[in-house]
Amino acid sequence: MTSTLPAASDQAETDRGPDEFDAVILGAGVAGLYQLHQLRAQGLRVRVIDQATDVGGTWFWNRYPGARFDSEAYIYQYLFDEDLYKDWSWSEKFPGQPEIERWMHYVADRLDLRRDIQFGTAITSAHFDEDRDRWTIRTDRGDTLDAQFFISCAGMLSAPLADMFPGQGDFRGQLFHTSRWPASGVDLAGKRVGVIGVGATGIQVIQTIADQVAHLTVFARTPQYVLPMKSPQYGPAEQAAYKARFEELRATLPHTFTGFEYDFEHVWADCSPERRRELLEEIYQDGSLKLWLAGFGEMFFDQAVSDEISEFVREKMRARLRDQRLIDILVPTDYGFGTHRVPLERGYLEVYHRDNVELVGVRDNPIARIVPEGIELADGTVHELDIIVMATGFDAGTGSLTRIDVRGRDGRRLAQDWGNDIRSMMGLQVYGYPNLLTTAIPLAPSAALCNMATCLQQQTEWITDAIAAVRARGASTIEPTAAGEQAWVDHHEEVVSTNLISKTSGWYLGTNVPGKPRRVLSYTGGVGTYRQKCADEAAADYPGFLIK
Repeated sequence: MTSTLPAASDQAETDRGPDEFDAVILGAGVAGLYQLHQLRAQGLRVRVIDQATDVGGTWFWNRYPGARFDSEAYIYQYLFDEDLYKDWSWSEKFPGQPEIERWMHYVADRLDLRRDIQFGTAITSAHFDEDRDRWTIRTDRGDTLDAQFFISCAGMLSAPLADMFPGQGDFRGQLFHTSRWPASGVDLAGKRVGVIGVGATGIQVIQTIADQVAHLTVFARTPQYVLPMKSPQYGPAEQAAYKARFEELRATLPHTFTGFEYDFEHVWADCSPERRRELLEEIYQDGSLKLWLAGFGEMFFDQAVSDEISEFVREKMRARLRDQRLIDILVPTDYGFGTHRVPLERGYLEVYHRDNVELVGVRDNPIARIVPEGIELADGTVHELDIIVMATGFDAGTGSLTRIDVRGRDGRRLAQDWGNDIRSMMGLQVYGYPNLLTTAIPLAPSAALCNMATCLQQQTEWITDAIAAVRARGASTIEPTAAGEQAWVDHHEEVVSTNLISKTSGWYLGTNVPGKPRRVLSYTGGVGTYRQKCADEAAADYPGFLIK
């Protein structure tokens, strides 16, 4: 029998039910909701724990100005239920956060998921009890939960890098990290606002608030290649058209290289220089991530191809900037297009031509500290501000679990293990941590080169089947073997060694976090290939795992 939980609003004053569960899930986002739905269908007693006050995961926390999809809305959906898919209609191709959050509420309500979710609660520790083959999980509200399986659906980008600069607590104004933006909003009118960071999030904020503030100062360190977004509105005809493709999308998305609807279809060597340019122009005009994820795949492996496509995008950016100083700060020259996360933008570059916008390059003159008046640079310059917006990124892949006291067999600590070497078995488990099952952790396809809705569905379905296999044979645990995990790490590194991503510093490799071991975090062999390898592992009765 499933436990019953109150809604977030009255949960604090009521009994939250029994402590013993078959599974405890961390996170009520895209992965956590679907994982809960699947395990309940098996008859398991499940509890989801989430620090937020409602469902949504990424789309609960990232409510900063301008937050929106850069995956097409009709592919960022669950594909296990045709009616669930078709009974929701998107208003545009790349909708904004409020609409995405409403969609998440629709899913939770349609599947009656909230009764098994405990909101407003953070997991502080999870320890594996070897005598009982169960996890003891504690929260910041004093709960102790006992579960056979502990499943992390916390997300690839859910541990913000918020404490970045000395003196943050001394600032006299308001300071916000983009992933902890107040639900009530922030009054920016008439304010001097500073934005730190020009990655995908910073770009969305900057282009959105420039005309709302008195003065905007952008602190830019690492320039980004950007592509223009085209987000046409969807009326009944457009909605009917994409819904009619449900079977096609369900058959296609899980097997493409990136989990998007499009795939690499052109071969560089087969095209004349004129044809290459024609194709680049055509794909660029699509207004999506297609140039990155379905242009010429050779750009990830061949330096000469990378150089030519990178110069094509630089040319597009330079033509819009008109000012050599802006070009020098905002147009990348020291890494190739696509080896960093590629942001989509809407009028972002033109923002820097506004009279109320100031661009400050901090690569050679970095931010030294936050002072009461604003931001002080290494040369002593102080930029006086009323509001500081930190678009400073995340401890990707590992941070959501290393910030929890997770202990496996023999008292081993995940934070220490990953502090020495970031390893996993297919991104689904970690050796030494029985019955810890994971989504969106390193060495699986994730935010780097994957439509997350595609990848998270596949990973949670694999976890569901693995749990069913454990229970079917009357076993207690599933855990990777040391040899199985090593074989996957070796395969991951072999794939990575052939591409240019591994040669580019950034959060893809964890180099944005001081002291973090350097490793390409996302599996780069392709979503379809990864899916097949996971399916083969299960079909062969889990040879890389020990079930006992």
